[in-house]
Amino acid sequence: MYVYKNFNLKGVIKFSGFHMIWLTIWSTIMTSIYVFTPFEWSIPWLPLSVIGTAVAFYVGFKNNSAYDRLWEARKIWGGIVNSSRSWGANIRSFISSVFTEAPDSETDEWKKKLIHRHIAWLYTLRNQLLIPTQWEHVNVGKHVSKLAKRRMKRWGVGLHEDGGFTEEELKKFLPPDEYKRLINYQNTATQIIDQQSQDLLKLREKNLIDDFRHMELQKVLNDFYTFQGQCERIKKFPLPRQYGSMSLIFIGIFIFLLPFGMVSEFAKLGDFGAWLSVPFTALVGWVYLMMELVGDYSENPFEGLGNDIPMLSLCRTIEIDLLEMLGEKDIPSPIEVKNGVLM
Repeated sequence: MYVYKNFNLKGVIKFSGFHMIWLTIWSTIMTSIYVFTPFEWSIPWLPLSVIGTAVAFYVGFKNNSAYDRLWEARKIWGGIVNSSRSWGANIRSFISSVFTEAPDSETDEWKKKLIHRHIAWLYTLRNQLLIPTQWEHVNVGKHVSKLAKRRMKRWGVGLHEDGGFTEEELKKFLPPDEYKRLINYQNTATQIIDQQSQDLLKLREKNLIDDFRHMELQKVLNDFYTFQGQCERIKKFPLPRQYGSMSLIFIGIFIFLLPFGMVSEFAKLGDFGAWLSVPFTALVGWVYLMMELVGDYSENPFEGLGNDIPMLSLCRTIEIDLLEMLGEKDIPSPIEVKNGVLM
């Protein structure tokens, strides 16, 4: 998540400066042909403007859809934050020796175990959501893939080694035998919640919680399953490609035709008027390409790039809250902004 109010010129150039170069070259070539050859071709401005308007509407629809995916992902993780705090508070208050004679050390051990396992679930879910899909930039074409990897290193998950949470660190929150068993599942996050549910059953059998408290805690676990499923829906189902890819084709057609209309219009200004079309053609083409790129890099909110939901920061925030609930002293620091990005 970018945290600055506005992008600076340097950042914009790094993100899209290459496109301005080839747009300028393309418009210069077409203007040179118009000026130095006897072929004074042109396209009437009216049909070109109609195409440009249609493309703008289409790209606008795509960008709205991409924003909806991004904002929905943020709302889901907001729900995870709230339910995680509820989970910690409920575990601390619900598990007690009120209904049976049990030493405080036993209840404290159960509280620590269930809260630590939830922290493990948070980071496991994040790591699973960062696994690249076929349609994400890191797997799309040789040039796009290299560019995405560089951006991950500068503005994405590469800002923190191993995403900020390695398997070795995960072992701190899971018992050794449990870690070895859960880590081998295809969907470890799902099995961690299931293990939580099984432990709630054991607590009920030991009378450390009653039926009402058992059901309330199970409802919170069901909420976590819902949030996980919603995240997986966004991750594993892309923005429909008929919308995601056709907009780029339409913009390409528009940019290809743009000099044919711009040169003739600027040529009416005089001998050197045609050359004024070069910067204006490049500028108009760049604006359309930027609209396309904004939507393209917003439609996958769990990609590991700078536009992502700051899952690592949210996980660390929850971890801090839960560990403080337990009264532990070894509290990690919040995730800091790096290169203008909070991951």
